[in-house]
Amino acid sequence: MENQSTSQTDDVQAVQRLSEAYQQIRGELGKVIVGQEQVLEELLVTMFARGHCLLVGVPGLAKTLMIRTLADALSLSFNRIQFTPDLMPSDITGTEVIQENKASGDREYRFLRGPIFANVLLADEINRTPPKTQAALLEAMQEHQVTTGGTKHQLAEPFFVLATQNPIEQEGTYPLPEAQLDRFMFNIQVDYPDEDEELEIVRRTTADTETSITPTLDAEEILVLTRIVRRVPIADHIARYALRLARHTRTGREDTPEFVREYVMWGAGPRASQYLVLGAKARAVLHGRYCVSHEDVQAVALPVLRHRIKTTFTADAEGITADEIVRRVLKSVPHVSKEDERGKLPQVFRSADAG
Repeated sequence: MENQSTSQTDDVQAVQRLSEAYQQIRGELGKVIVGQEQVLEELLVTMFARGHCLLVGVPGLAKTLMIRTLADALSLSFNRIQFTPDLMPSDITGTEVIQENKASGDREYRFLRGPIFANVLLADEINRTPPKTQAALLEAMQEHQVTTGGTKHQLAEPFFVLATQNPIEQEGTYPLPEAQLDRFMFNIQVDYPDEDEELEIVRRTTADTETSITPTLDAEEILVLTRIVRRVPIADHIARYALRLARHTRTGREDTPEFVREYVMWGAGPRASQYLVLGAKARAVLHGRYCVSHEDVQAVALPVLRHRIKTTFTADAEGITADEIVRRVLKSVPHVSKEDERGKLPQVFRSADAG
């Protein structure tokens, strides 16, 4: 009992540490990035849940600067890859070269690491490179390793892929396959700043000033804190609510809403349910809470589900977007009470205070 109590105390202190670090990181990012509060929160939720994210927005919205500044604030190694139509998979993962030993004259293969060997990988304009090169990221994103010449090479931990995508350029682009889209935990929409924010951006970027970023966490601390996120308890009824949100986007079920049958070609898979729970846990911890609420699940529903819903031609013709469908799903799925859901989920979802 004493060891259990000590462990719980350590976890609570770790939650407080992560919440404080979150505020510090937001402060450091605010030195460079103006506004975009929701985008920054979703970006940090993704990272502390150890996921990958896709940032979608028109050029000039500081997506690249945001990711670079975040890597500096977290004291992580950072590499950027500008995706182009002629980029090859080996340009990302690395390649084997023949090297001669000058002493013995023997030749041997040596692996030269590519830019993917970093804590934070910025895949800039990922949809501008062919599917073969896009697929080079799949193994790294899922397994945190790359395989060349039959040899597996482990990536540095933690490892995050933060990709950007331009939604308005269609010529010369290659839409991401659904299998790769599903591996991104969040799809974050980066919108235009409001007038006051844009004025502040102009002031900062047209003056002769330099801003220094103070690192808040290092790689080892981040690994410890991300483990804390997964240990956060979630009550049965909250987990059930997250599952129902994902399941209500799927067609062919008896309880599928009519608007989903009409506007959705296919919906979110099981990975969406996992990410709804993980994202909600990370958000709760970043806000200093050691329990997950319905609000946390709702807050991550859009970035988790929007890229996992394929709309029909009818939806496209009527201007019904995936975001609109997710909003309707949120309104159609009621909160689940503790009493209704007791005993319906495995013990792993239970918490001591879940009732």
